[in-house]
Amino acid sequence: MIEIPQQIPAQIRELAEKNFEQAREAFLGFIGAAQKATGSAEALPSSAKEAVTKAMSFAETNVNAAFDLAQKLLHAKDVQEVFALQTEYAKNQLQAIQTQAKELSESAQTAFNAVAKK
Repeated sequence: MIEIPQQIPAQIRELAEKNFEQAREAFLGFIGAAQKATGSAEALPSSAKEAVTKAMSFAETNVNAAFDLAQKLLHAKDVQEVFALQTEYAKNQLQAIQTQAKELSESAQTAFNAVAKK
């Protein structure tokens, strides 16, 4: 039977934290560039820009939630804490995604109606 270690060795934890910070910085750079590109999309009607901005905001929120989970997992004391953290994350994300889908649907409908009126 394979034994699962209860503690993450310090060297592995340090490497994971370094990689985590690099990934977070890369994401922040990406999202900043995407927001600039979205803001300069002059051809889009304002309602469509709002829908795209909202979608970008939701994406940023969801990725930040995943980064927060990763940070917590790096500091988990045992497997039970890992499972508890993942369960809480899944529950919260399901609620967030349901809310986001409703808001995006409303924004898309508003954008569609604005385009159809022209």
